[in-house]
Amino acid sequence: MTDFNNLSDTIISTNQFNLRKTVAPYIKRWFWFVLSVLICLSIAYFKLRYTTPEYLATAKIMLLSDGEATGANAAFKDLPFFSEKEDAKVEDEIGVIMSIDFFRNIVKDLHLNITHYAEGRIYTSEIYKNTPIHINFIASDSIIDQTSFSFYTKIISDTYFEYKLNEDDAPKKVEFGEKIPTFFGGMIITPSHLDLSGNFDIEMRTQITPVRAIAESLKNRVVVFQEKASSKIINIQIQDPIVDKAKDIINTLITKYNEATLNQKNIKSINTAKFIDERISLIAKDLLGVDDSIVRFKTGNKVTDVVSEATQLSSSSMENEQLLEQSKMQLRQLNYMDSALGDVNSYAPIPANLGLGDPAIAALSTKYNELISERDRLLKSAGEKNSVVIQLDQNLRSIKENLNRSITNSKKSLGIQISSLENQSNKFNSKLFSVPGQESKLRGIERKQGIKEQLYLYLLEKREEAAISLTATSPSSKVIDQAFSSGSPVSPNKKIIYTAALFLGLIIPFGIIYVKDLLDNKIHNKEDLDREFKNITILGEIPRIKNTLKASEKLLVERNDRSILSESFRILRTNFEYVRRGRNIENYDNVIFVTSTINGEGKSFFSLNTALTMSNTNKKVLLIGGDIRNPKIQSFIKTHSKEQNDVVGLTEFIVDKSVSVKETIYTYTINDIDLDIIVSGKIPPNPAELLMSDRIKELFDYVSGQYDFVVVDTAPAMLVTDTLLISQYAGHTIYLTRAGYTEKRILNFAKELHANKKLNGMMLVVNDVDQANFGYGAKYGYYGDHEKKSLFKKIFK
Repeated sequence: MTDFNNLSDTIISTNQFNLRKTVAPYIKRWFWFVLSVLICLSIAYFKLRYTTPEYLATAKIMLLSDGEATGANAAFKDLPFFSEKEDAKVEDEIGVIMSIDFFRNIVKDLHLNITHYAEGRIYTSEIYKNTPIHINFIASDSIIDQTSFSFYTKIISDTYFEYKLNEDDAPKKVEFGEKIPTFFGGMIITPSHLDLSGNFDIEMRTQITPVRAIAESLKNRVVVFQEKASSKIINIQIQDPIVDKAKDIINTLITKYNEATLNQKNIKSINTAKFIDERISLIAKDLLGVDDSIVRFKTGNKVTDVVSEATQLSSSSMENEQLLEQSKMQLRQLNYMDSALGDVNSYAPIPANLGLGDPAIAALSTKYNELISERDRLLKSAGEKNSVVIQLDQNLRSIKENLNRSITNSKKSLGIQISSLENQSNKFNSKLFSVPGQESKLRGIERKQGIKEQLYLYLLEKREEAAISLTATSPSSKVIDQAFSSGSPVSPNKKIIYTAALFLGLIIPFGIIYVKDLLDNKIHNKEDLDREFKNITILGEIPRIKNTLKASEKLLVERNDRSILSESFRILRTNFEYVRRGRNIENYDNVIFVTSTINGEGKSFFSLNTALTMSNTNKKVLLIGGDIRNPKIQSFIKTHSKEQNDVVGLTEFIVDKSVSVKETIYTYTINDIDLDIIVSGKIPPNPAELLMSDRIKELFDYVSGQYDFVVVDTAPAMLVTDTLLISQYAGHTIYLTRAGYTEKRILNFAKELHANKKLNGMMLVVNDVDQANFGYGAKYGYYGDHEKKSLFKKIFK
């Protein structure tokens, strides 16, 4: 015999993946997708409608190296101790630009800690620059910079305005210029311009925020990055609802950065110029004294010529004196540098070596000044506890110690050299003793005069160069583009938000449906039973029927009925006949038991309609209400019986042996179909014991011989044992399941019953199937009834 399950297995195995079947659960719920998309798009629209747009302002600057900039280094490039080779990394400069001090200064300069908002019904907008009022605080700026305060104002005339602290407070009429008491010392509000008519009746909220909070907010919002790798061009960006405000913030930040770099570069030049001025003042005094000595000497001694014989000796003596003076000069410079070094823990730039002969001291002083500059620059973006700053401090102390040792050694060496030169000078003087003393003194004075003049002229030249460098110093950056904006908002991004809303509108119902189907543990159609049962015949499906309140009989088939319900039972009848002919059953072949796993799966509904369908073919059919615990047949046929209380049912037949089978059989006309029925009767206290009576066999022996078909509505097989007690009288058992109600896990009980052969001729039926879930996409109904398909159904056919 060919089994319906084999056909199902073949279909499933030959089509493991069916795209239409996969997407069908989503297509049939298309309305939820459309509704979800419309809701998400509506939310996106209102979000965009009432969200303040933000604009992007961008500026570009290029960092300049010391070779490209002018300043002290350019003025003193011929002095080796002033030459500096700085290769500042772009990352370090970005760290300096992002210093919190810069942002605090920006907030103070632009007064960003005092913000005015125009209150609307839905939308609140910030007022920048063109504020109608000006606030004068009685407290000091240091207190205001740390104050958090807000209040509401509404200008009602050119001289008065309304004032309140909270939005719900009653307003107070205040005159412009009147002192308003506050917890931080009071304030005075004055109009910003004479004509205030355009600002009447506009409620305005003023917010005072601590400067540091605004500065930290700006620091988090400003973005600084390189144009590209290894580039000196830096982009500075910020987003803000007000374009002019964003531009002002970036331009002010660039200005503050340039001012800081200028001040840093001028420190060294100022210190050097100060040192040169001090040296010029001392040398000028010495030179003036030498000139006075020459005048007095020549006037008093009337000196006019040089002794020819002392020319060579005088020349040698002059060279010796020059060396001696240079050595003393170097010694004084070393003493000055030694005092300039100061304490070990002080870090101030020192004057560079002005012509010292020791290259080690010159190199160390240059390196010392370089590290001082590097330390000052890093302190802009990092604290004194920074590891790099600590390392620089250690290097500075080490260089300072080396400088002290080098200066000490040089001083000792110069002392020895000066002693030697003085001894040599004494020798020359002794040799020149024979030369007239006046001439010797005159030449000595002239020698000193020449040395002083040469050094004096050199320092004057360098002082002018230092003064010029102070005015010619350029910042460390060049502005390529001032802050600008395209004028189009960058936030919120309409395309992204609408795309996200569309995606969310599709994914939400998809996810809900997917999770719902994933967690669904119930059967829904014949295909679900095919997957659960591999060796049990499945007769078919009963479609879901929408019941009406006024015509409950519509749940029962009618004569000459072309409804979906009637067609489904005709198909089941045909399938049953096909299966029945393939079986060879000796006893009770015409007895059909209808049972299920649990209550509520539609056994009585199915039993009655099956009996009516078979009776409609002019067969003699008997329906037995075998569920004596919870009888339901009576509720279906009560409108067709006038004397329900006098009916003798199955319970009375089993209990009262005087009652014959014929006395329990009643004929009912239901929807023009005659049907014999044995109702359940009264509910007994011991139904299981009653069904074990020998009267049951007597009943089935009689009715199986008198009728073409006997349909028995029995109790749920898993809940009670009633059905199993009388199962031997069944030639065939129709096991009913209900779509969307019967759980797959409890079908293991049906498998067990079939495996243990506790129910004879077991067949399966799925009841209450949604027409959209019919197995293999089938549709019940009369073939002549053509359904008008909607456009959507035609598209997804």
